[in-house]
Amino acid sequence: MTAARRTTLQDVADAAGLSKAATSYALRGMRGSRETQERVRAVAAALGYTVNPVARALASGRSGTVGIAGSLGDMWQQGLTVMLSSALRDIGQSSSIADIDASPERESAALTAFAAQRVDGIITLPAGPSGSYWATVPGDVRVVSIGDSLAARPRSASVLFENEYGVSTALGRLADLGHRSIGVLAPALPTTPGRPAALLAQTVGRALGVRVVVTASPASVAGAAQTAGGILRSQPTVTALFCLSDSIAFGAYRAAREAGLDVPTDLSILGYDDSELASLVSPPLTTFAWDEQAIVDTALGFLSSDDGEWSPRTTTFRPDFVERDSTAPAPART
Repeated sequence: MTAARRTTLQDVADAAGLSKAATSYALRGMRGSRETQERVRAVAAALGYTVNPVARALASGRSGTVGIAGSLGDMWQQGLTVMLSSALRDIGQSSSIADIDASPERESAALTAFAAQRVDGIITLPAGPSGSYWATVPGDVRVVSIGDSLAARPRSASVLFENEYGVSTALGRLADLGHRSIGVLAPALPTTPGRPAALLAQTVGRALGVRVVVTASPASVAGAAQTAGGILRSQPTVTALFCLSDSIAFGAYRAAREAGLDVPTDLSILGYDDSELASLVSPPLTTFAWDEQAIVDTALGFLSSDDGEWSPRTTTFRPDFVERDSTAPAPART
């Protein structure tokens, strides 16, 4: 007999007629009306949905440890890493965290260290998703990548982001406000088809009739401030900065202040993570929100899949546009 397939969050979402993110929020009582929350919980109960127990799938592993690699100078990645580590701890698993600082070299070294620790799995927010070193990870170690697919590790699972929607929405909003010269600050220039946001910005900009200047930026606030300051000095026609992480956006705030520019009167700034600080800076940051808990649940669900012969899988999340006060009509620039 074939074992029954475990009910997934997507099954509940389909049955409830909602998105996966909305279903996750409703199950946790975070968003939606009381009626919606109760209906979703009833659907989940009827389908027998329970959170995928990672501990059971990893119990026969080697060390009881999962490696987590990310760039911790990026506030959003730092927060997601904490959530991943906490979720693993809740089910009795240890985590080994490596700060790769957006460096493929440090990422490669982290993978070597994980192999020496005989980790049972790896969850990565990769710096070099096309790096050949991913092929060196032992075949029996499950790998889940968040944000990018791993070209050299086809048997990895991927949690991807619907960047086309995010980039199109951001640049479209800025174009509607009259901005015709926009700087896009990306954590790294694209190295793989799994990282399309910076490439998309150029394509969307051309379609909108907007000049887009894409520049690689460190993910840290201090590093991003230097990069943004360089753009403002060398590209005086730029009236808006679209930053592909909130940490970079906060650096842009600093650069604007140092240049004597008011946000948003002189310079509009738009982020991409809706970090905890996004609503607290002045002015509050216009950005995009992700369902981090659903991302964590999905990543751990992929890691713990007990389908016998583990197979790679992919899911994609769409962000929610959160408009605040850091964007305004374009100023006249000479």
